[in-house]
Amino acid sequence: MLRGLTTVTYFADDLAAARRWYTELLGVEPYFEKSDGDDVAYLEYRIGDYLAELGLLDRRYVQDKPGGAGAGLVYWAVDDVHAAFDRLLAVGATEHERPIERGPGFVTASVTDPFGNVLGVMYNEHYLDVLAARTGA
Repeated sequence: MLRGLTTVTYFADDLAAARRWYTELLGVEPYFEKSDGDDVAYLEYRIGDYLAELGLLDRRYVQDKPGGAGAGLVYWAVDDVHAAFDRLLAVGATEHERPIERGPGFVTASVTDPFGNVLGVMYNEHYLDVLAARTGA
């Protein structure tokens, strides 16, 4: 039923600032943007080994759900959690959870971006095994 990550969407009150921050962090410009007249309402980047989509949505388009919206934590695969965590802090994120080894081959950390979203990073041997099987690397 679930076939894999397609799009992760983060929200921002200031989409222009979020664009600058994520473009600096990722080192690429968004490949897609949607406007609502004069203002950009949504941006999307393609990143990583599988070109996963990272979307940034102007928070004014977020609809509250009855009983409050739930939030999950999405982890992005990285080669070095400590280096990724340090880089995120260096560009203005704040610590949510320091790097923790969760078991052999699994290390996680998370930060809060300047726009209030929790962004997780993970070293995950299973991810690398799947990538190697798909690419023959």
